[in-house]
Amino acid sequence: MEERTLLALMVFSSLIVLAETIAQKHPVEVYSLHVDCKVTSRFAHTLITSKIVNRANESREATFEVELPKTAFITNFSMSIDGKVYPGIIKEKASAQKEYDTAVSHGHSAGLVKITGRKLEQFHVSVSIAAASKVTFELTYEELLKRQLGKFELLIKVRPKQLVKHFQIDVHIFEPQGIRFLETDSTFMTNELTKALTKVQNETKAHVLFKPTVDQQKINPEFDETLLNGDFVVRYDVKRDATAGDIQIVNGYFVHYFAPQEMPVFPKNVIFVIDRSGSMAGRKIEQTRDALLKILHDLRPEDHFSFITFNSKVMEWKSSLLPATAENVASAAGFVQTLSASGGTDISHALLTAVGGLEKAEGLPERSVSMIILLTDGQPTSGETNVEVIQENIQKAVNGKYALFCLGFGFDVSYKFLEKMALSNGGIARRIYENADAALQLQGFYQEVATPILKHIEMQYPENAIEGLTKNDFKLFFEGSEIVVSGKISNELDLLPVEIKAQSHSSDLTLKEEANVKEKEQVFQNQSYIFGNFIERLWAYLTIQQLLEKSISAQEEDQKTLEAQALELSLQYSFVTPLTSMVVTKPADQEQTDLANKPTEADNEKRNSVPVGDAYKLRSASLPGRRRSEPPSGSNKKLLSVVARQRKKMRAQPVVNVHPQLLLQLPKQNEVICLNTDGKAQPSVDLLSDPEQGLTVTGKLGDRTNHFVQFDISYVNPPAQIHISTDAIVLRHNNESTRLPWTESATSAIQGLSISVEKERSVTASLSDAVTVKVSLIKFPEDFLGLHFLNADRFSDKVSGALGQFYSKARFENNSNMNQRADERLLSGLQQGFRHCLSWHPQGQAQEAPAGQVDGEVD
Repeated sequence: MEERTLLALMVFSSLIVLAETIAQKHPVEVYSLHVDCKVTSRFAHTLITSKIVNRANESREATFEVELPKTAFITNFSMSIDGKVYPGIIKEKASAQKEYDTAVSHGHSAGLVKITGRKLEQFHVSVSIAAASKVTFELTYEELLKRQLGKFELLIKVRPKQLVKHFQIDVHIFEPQGIRFLETDSTFMTNELTKALTKVQNETKAHVLFKPTVDQQKINPEFDETLLNGDFVVRYDVKRDATAGDIQIVNGYFVHYFAPQEMPVFPKNVIFVIDRSGSMAGRKIEQTRDALLKILHDLRPEDHFSFITFNSKVMEWKSSLLPATAENVASAAGFVQTLSASGGTDISHALLTAVGGLEKAEGLPERSVSMIILLTDGQPTSGETNVEVIQENIQKAVNGKYALFCLGFGFDVSYKFLEKMALSNGGIARRIYENADAALQLQGFYQEVATPILKHIEMQYPENAIEGLTKNDFKLFFEGSEIVVSGKISNELDLLPVEIKAQSHSSDLTLKEEANVKEKEQVFQNQSYIFGNFIERLWAYLTIQQLLEKSISAQEEDQKTLEAQALELSLQYSFVTPLTSMVVTKPADQEQTDLANKPTEADNEKRNSVPVGDAYKLRSASLPGRRRSEPPSGSNKKLLSVVARQRKKMRAQPVVNVHPQLLLQLPKQNEVICLNTDGKAQPSVDLLSDPEQGLTVTGKLGDRTNHFVQFDISYVNPPAQIHISTDAIVLRHNNESTRLPWTESATSAIQGLSISVEKERSVTASLSDAVTVKVSLIKFPEDFLGLHFLNADRFSDKVSGALGQFYSKARFENNSNMNQRADERLLSGLQQGFRHCLSWHPQGQAQEAPAGQVDGEVD
């Protein structure tokens, strides 16, 4: 793969269709599932159709879930029940909210769209269908695909959760510039499934079809379990000839793509401003160190760089920027390895110091690009703390001379604050998620901005002939990205001229191009799979995105004007944007109003964050809505009664030297409990098995200690086993073994399964769309292991085992406050001691612990 010339196009369309069932078979059957994606000159139009039948003799509930890119706009949704269509209606957000609030006051249900990860958001709707009835769900969304790191990538996450009689993925690609490269990949592909995949490609078109039969979908011919659980990926690149880019025209609207190749890279003058306040302690500062060490080695010899670290005080690594020589890079690596975290957060002083460093820098290359990269995980708590004053002061100091990039680590940051500050100063903001791959996220961001090849780019068109021109001046252009400009041709033009002015490392550039309007329009004629006036819709999409982005850093009056313009276009072109909502109607005998809002990254804040020292308590609650309401039984019933009684008690005194063996995060809850065995358990324990996740976990208790000293984690896809003891970690795959010691940090990957070892702390096993398993090494008083699951809401209803029973039988309120940050606080708390735990029989039921040992809590 030619990494530098691949064009990156990311569509993240994850599909999950769930059918609520009570019997072991599927009385609510998904009998047809079709993903139809048309990518026409960067603009993607995706239609997902799911057909479901209720084969039971009574009403059942069908649930439709789709994960789509955060950058996509939903354009249409409908349900058809026994021939009657219930459409989604897009309205101005305030009007839709008023209608929805009225419905909620009568007991109807909640919104339909939520953010589910760093790139995805989930659309979810349920409906009750009568016996023998059928329902068809259709969801359409559109997105202008962004070029990143030089490649197009179309990713469809597939998880139907049952065998589907008619399953089909169609991907049609039309690129007038020509398709240079095309490949497919999948995390669940087998030799048998490969037979269901076909690719047809010519100069400008490609069709990828994946259509497995029911037998091909099966994990085992004797069982009705599906292999289709993972990623389906299409990657391709386009050809480029014209130096001034490519212009395409349909029905009077044009789009201009500009992505020059093989140009010299500007030297960079970069100051890294790194938060080392107390909240960065532990895993985050370690991941930051790891990322910075790798970034240092990616610096070019002609680059200049420095570091500023801050907590309540600001510290400069050096008094001036230094060239990235081998000696200076080695010195900086030594400095990075000493980074530790404590104290408050003085963001303002740190950034002003960075600006001052660039102002006074001497000996920098005459033609170079200066930038500041800020990484912080919190809000300002020292020095100047008023975010509006900070934003104003930084913008005044930068004065358009430098680019400021703001990275927010986790969910304690104010993303709005960082985003406004970055956009006001020629940069962008990005959230870094607190996952095992956080260091890779940091490196990935740096790679995007590491190779500036143009600056001060102006895309000029005839003023009297173009209306509604999108943004046409750009501060920087990075290798591997792409500039997109669109507009409406207002006059009868035979030729559309364009002139591009920019600065390169070696000279000032002027590039000219003329597009023959009639010839360009002819390119898209008679293409049966082209969807409507796609360039007009592309123009509307891009205009809305840019108006919303511009409004973030605008003054209040200008902000209202920009939002009004974006709202008008959103309604005109039927886009669900942050300013509009889709009202979803249902049959008269059910909840008649659901609301689909478009969440933003700023909405993805931790609204009810729990500070260190607060408790995470198990909430005993019945499952809401029309879901099954069977009462808890067995160990879970006992557990709930124990917690209900203990929650009424006053805060207890600490229990000295109590370390829980297992941490249990209950699905969709701000609730974690810790569990300890009662000393009478069997040495070997079948802790958890989930056939839909393809995950099994067993544990072994020590001979002389009532704690776990060994865990074995087994996966079906990929077929791999992880043996974890207090001595080492052993990975087994395809009859080969790899030993990873606790004495050093390491990472390994097996067909999408990522295993990460933190030196003498923990090992994490993560797989896309699967539960993440984390095992901690505790050295008190003797070495033993602790177990914890992240993303526990991904367990299926079939999960079982001594620990799995808690996830299988418990039904809890929908509360999304628990997050990765809280999980990590709990894990780090293992080495500090826990106050409250349940005494637990691995082969039986939860027992009431002594007073004060319920409701796991960290200080």
